[in-house]
Amino acid sequence: MLNRLEALVLFGSDIPLLAVRKQIASAIDIIVHLGRLRDKSRRVLEITEVLDCKEDEIQLNQLFSFIETGEENGRVIGSLCKINELINKNKLVRAGINLSE
Repeated sequence: MLNRLEALVLFGSDIPLLAVRKQIASAIDIIVHLGRLRDKSRRVLEITEVLDCKEDEIQLNQLFSFIETGEENGRVIGSLCKINELINKNKLVRAGINLSE
């Protein structure tokens, strides 16, 4: 998704790639990836935090990933499993969301 976004920006203007990546990293906080499974259902497959642009690459922190546990009556069974902790919590704190729970 980030590569597509970079390409769209680069098609529309003559900006260096590093500048585009820095703008994307500063504009997007969380990516929620929805996908279609083989049973035709749509699920959240991954939730990823966008951290920063370092060493010319956008740094990501995968928070949750869909783990398939089987199949029942033709339906995919599974759930989102926590992979990592959220790093950038300051926006949530400013919004009054209590993170200690």
